[in-house]
Amino acid sequence: MVWGGGVLAVLLLLGGAGGAWLYGSLDGNIHSADLGDRLGGDRPDNISPGSKNILVVGSDSRDGANAKYGKGLTTMQSDTLMVVHIAADRKWAGIVSLPRDSYVHIPSCERGDGSRSDPHFFKINESFAIGGTQGGDVAGAAACTIKTVEKNTGLRIDHFASVDFQGFKGMVNALGGIEVCPEEAIHDKKAHLDLEAGCQTVKDEEALGYVRARYSVGDGTDTGRIGRQQEFMESLAAKAQRKLTSPKALYGFLDSATKSLTTDEELAGIKPLYDLASGLKDIPEDRLHFLTVPNYPREADVPSDKANVVWQYPQAARLFTAMAKDEEVTKKRLTAESADPLYASRVRVQVLNGTSEAGAAAVAARSLAKFGFPVTTGNAPEEAAKTSVTYPPGKAAEAEVLASRFPGVTAKKDAAATPGTVTLTLGPDFEGLG
Repeated sequence: MVWGGGVLAVLLLLGGAGGAWLYGSLDGNIHSADLGDRLGGDRPDNISPGSKNILVVGSDSRDGANAKYGKGLTTMQSDTLMVVHIAADRKWAGIVSLPRDSYVHIPSCERGDGSRSDPHFFKINESFAIGGTQGGDVAGAAACTIKTVEKNTGLRIDHFASVDFQGFKGMVNALGGIEVCPEEAIHDKKAHLDLEAGCQTVKDEEALGYVRARYSVGDGTDTGRIGRQQEFMESLAAKAQRKLTSPKALYGFLDSATKSLTTDEELAGIKPLYDLASGLKDIPEDRLHFLTVPNYPREADVPSDKANVVWQYPQAARLFTAMAKDEEVTKKRLTAESADPLYASRVRVQVLNGTSEAGAAAVAARSLAKFGFPVTTGNAPEEAAKTSVTYPPGKAAEAEVLASRFPGVTAKKDAAATPGTVTLTLGPDFEGLG
């Protein structure tokens, strides 16, 4: 999550820096990734022209100076994944973290050797590894990640940015460090961190270790780590705006950030970054919203899975719909709406095949079962014009949990529906669970 704070801080600082004096010295720092036609043509529409969605990946690369964090990996790795939404009026921005343990549908992607992966369900950060495996590059890793995020959120991703370990440390060091206040001591061998309890300023390896620590602090989950990362990110972005007023300090920060930055070709360069940033410099701190997609442990739906989380519906769908429509969502509002999750395992579903394709209900049922829905199947009495969700009295909330997973489908009450069961009738428009 802090990588997103770094990218946002870069944009905020460029917007207030005057820009021109930076072009010659920093423009060549930024690496570009040519995505070409790897994203395909079946992508979500941008329904809010002027707004921007930037997918930011914290690259877990172990090359060069990063080798101390683990060698021998055969694929590219992503440590953090988020979407930075910049409003069309440039009056607010949202940074939404997607936990790397999120269990999602990963579409077919091109690997580094030109072969293709099969679509399947797994942790969302595997998409970066698939695209970057077997000789792949950042462009391939980015393309598969973009396809996966678009498939599962319905958001059109306009730009991509990747920041690695070294760039993060350089940004923190240029600010003189960031104050953190752990309530208990943190001793984490994997993160190379030994930190005592209490408020203190961290930088360099300590700062990186603090945002990477997971198993040795708090509840040991990725979502718990995200909370600490969000606090760190808020401090980083705020301190960057407040402290980097001299050309020397600003240059040091931006030099570290841009050297570790890889973007899509359209965004690669100080000028396009400056053009995007120019409208952001006046965004107040209370309208920079640091959010996490609502989620809960998949164990609640699939007891054998103790390693992943699933997104909470309908709250996740509402969040992504609001972003697509360029509607502001605050952390307070999202937290309140997500306070009482209704687990998929509590929603009994009947899938009826209303198409001419034999076995369609069984295919849909298998996908739903992966998310813990108890499912039965059957055939609709007649072919359906389109996919629908119906429910009996008293099951409106359960029906919304199911319907919200299928864009464009609205649940409707049906007094004659099977008691206690939500019915999904497949029509010719059904595109599967994403």
